[in-house]
This record gives sequence, structure tokens and C-alpha cells, in this order.
Amino acid sequence: MGVDIELFERLADLSVRFQPEGRTLMLGRHTFRVEDHIKHKFDRILRKKGLDLSHEELLQEDGYCETLMRKLGFGEMEAMDFSDYEGATLLHDLNRPVAAELEGQFSLIFDGGTLEHVFNIPMALETVFRMLKPGGRFVSANGFNGWPAHGIYQFNPELVWTFWGRNCGCIVHDCRGIHKRPRGGNYHIEFKDPAEAGKRMRLKGKIPEGRMYLYYEIEKTSDSAMKDLVLQSDYETKWHSHENAGATRLDDEMAPQ
Repeated sequence: MGVDIELFERLADLSVRFQPEGRTLMLGRHTFRVEDHIKHKFDRILRKKGLDLSHEELLQEDGYCETLMRKLGFGEMEAMDFSDYEGATLLHDLNRPVAAELEGQFSLIFDGGTLEHVFNIPMALETVFRMLKPGGRFVSANGFNGWPAHGIYQFNPELVWTFWGRNCGCIVHDCRGIHKRPRGGNYHIEFKDPAEAGKRMRLKGKIPEGRMYLYYEIEKTSDSAMKDLVLQSDYETKWHSHENAGATRLDDEMAPQ
């Protein structure tokens, strides 16, 4: 788990668009290191985003990323993990429900590659939703393609739009694939909501070889609320108007008011 140049660029971009107020949290304690042969690229990103910083100012001796997050305006980030072996400040098993005192506490939660290692993903996602306060954002980057044996899961953009967008009523500010390359990726592909087209995304031939992240940013609003209707969007379209085991989103949307 760590902030590489691909995630660094996204965080630098986020910092000029969003500044959280109050407590902030990372899932796992993430590292941040700058390799000598690409350090100029980190400085170039900072200049491009209009940030009066250099990569040297963002480093800390133990190799973790709290200084980076603070300098980017994300506050004094706490770290949540299963164990304190990397110095996490909040110990919690994301396979299990979060304690009530942590609900609605955080204005920013950052996941730089933790959820892919958690088996009970529905519980972990619900936990993130409950810990966010209205107006807070969740930023995630986990394996989308090319990460065999790295974690338990790789993720699809359908999860972002179906769970966060439709089931929770959150705003999806960004959903993209980012190609990870040894010297910094420059291939991004935007993932739009498949429900808008009513059919599955067609990505054959559009995904380069090698590792890719699924990166997304969502915002919890005062109207956001979890429902129990999490169904894949293209199947909902096919099932609509047929005899089904339960209601679909389209049934709800077209019901008389």
C-alpha cells in the first residue's frame, strides 16, 4: 500500500478541488517514496497543479505519507488497519461493522489499495459509507486489471456506479482506469455509468497490458442513504417488465408517485 506517481497526481489534483474539514482517515497506513530517476516528474505535477511545493517537502524519514497528505491540505490523517504493525492509530477489522462512535466522523477517507485485501467487501464499503460525514469524500484506488495474486479481488467500475451512485445516492465525481507504468502512467480511460446506456461497458481492445488501477472519488451528501438494492445495471434493463424474484431500480423509478 503506497502512494506512487499515479496516485500522487490524482491527490495533487484533488487538493486544488477539495479541502476537507475535520478528521481525515486512510485505510491502512500508506507509504510515499520518490525514486531518484523520476523525482522531476513529481515536481512537474506540483507545478502543473499550481502547488508551491517540491517533492522534498513532502517526504518523511519513515517513508509514510502523513506529511504528503498534510502539505496537500488533507489534514492530520489517521490510519485504520487490522494491526498496529505499520503504526495504525485506529485498529479495526474491515470485515466487521464499525463502532458507532466512528460513524459520521470523517470528511475524507483515502484507500490507496487496502480494500482489495479485505474479504467481506460489502461490509467494508458499508463501513466507509457510515464513517463518512455529509459533504465528505471517499477516494479509492485498487486493482482493476493485471494484479494476479496481489489481493483477494480486482474491481470493476460497475461497483462504483451501482453501489456508491445508485444504492447509496452519492455523487460520483471521478471514475477512471489508470495504467501503472514503471516511470509513471499516462493512460487514463473514463468509466461512465453503464446505466445511462442500459448495457454493459465494452472495453475489449481498450485496456492496455500491465497493471491498471480503478480510481474513483465519491461524495456523500445529506440525502445519501444506503438501500438494499444492489443489482448490476445491464441485467436490470434486461429483467425489467419480466417476472422477477424482486423489484429492480427501474421498477422503483417507474412506479406511480
